[in-house]
Amino acid sequence: MNKKLYPDSGVELTPFIANNYDLILNVGSLGMYKSFITKAIKDISIRPEDKILDLGCGTGRNAAIMLPYLNENGKITGVDLSPAMQKQFKKRFANEKRVTFQQQRIDLPFSLDEKFDVVFISFVIHGFPHEVRNVILENVKNNIKPDGIFAMLDYAEFEVAKMPALHHWIFKTFECPYAFDFVERDWNNILELKNFKTESEQFYLMKYIRLLKAVQVY
Repeated sequence: MNKKLYPDSGVELTPFIANNYDLILNVGSLGMYKSFITKAIKDISIRPEDKILDLGCGTGRNAAIMLPYLNENGKITGVDLSPAMQKQFKKRFANEKRVTFQQQRIDLPFSLDEKFDVVFISFVIHGFPHEVRNVILENVKNNIKPDGIFAMLDYAEFEVAKMPALHHWIFKTFECPYAFDFVERDWNNILELKNFKTESEQFYLMKYIRLLKAVQVY
């Protein structure tokens, strides 16, 4: 793997973590990941013919949960940088024509050949410096339909110093420095400044995790 662009980031993975990502995620979440991600994806309210862009798609685990909501006209495009993730993603969907993969950095400007009904990003954006998060949000704007839904599943807003001792230790031990900045920002306001209006918020895991659903306003 090339040298990390963001040394303090946890989203640029080592080859070992990338090759064992789903297992590590299961262990790190004490087995809770599958239940809450399934609930969160249900709360997006995916429509049968939606075209979905999954930014930082990883191994395709989330895409596999989204796929049953789609009919034969629906589609998922996964975007990720990692060759290891690409290999796992393509293997998972080898016989599924509705799901495709594009190797692409999401922290650099890009525009795909089509616009999407839903742009989904899960536990990725918190791992970047804030100026890079703004680039990612511009990529969302450039690739979403005018009436599309931006669904951002990540940490909610909270004060790390006020967390219970065990939760504070877990967060401090396993999260990168950028996450500490992320949880203290007003993301409804940040999205508003990018011409997105929050339609709904859903919280999970003791309200440490939040699904923000937003639409573009003009």
